[in-house]
Amino acid sequence: MMHIGTGVMCMCSFGAAPSVLNVIKTVMSTTPAGNMMDMAPFMNIPPFGVCITQSNPAVAAATAAALGVPTPAPCIPVIAGPWIPGPVTTMVSNMPTINLMSTLMCAYGGVIKPVAPSQTTVMIQG
Repeated sequence: MMHIGTGVMCMCSFGAAPSVLNVIKTVMSTTPAGNMMDMAPFMNIPPFGVCITQSNPAVAAATAAALGVPTPAPCIPVIAGPWIPGPVTTMVSNMPTINLMSTLMCAYGGVIKPVAPSQTTVMIQG
């Protein structure tokens, strides 16, 4: 299972746009490898455009101000806990690495998942 790190495209189930994971580590492969504690909003997890869930107080307030018309608001994740790792095959800083099966929960009910690796391997047949 490939571990993921800086540059991996992530998506929140209630967000409108993808975001890019940012891992700040001293452990390096070709990119800094992430572990289950890389979950800080803004520093590790940038916003996902706008949020659409009414459980987000900003969305609920914007919808109320629009007289009940569903109105998105900025999607600033409120992280409910560490990444839930997929199969643990590698440790980084004594914590399981994040892989493409890992998920992160937002307190407003969204599920944040990696959707595309930051790097791919190209095999050239010759």
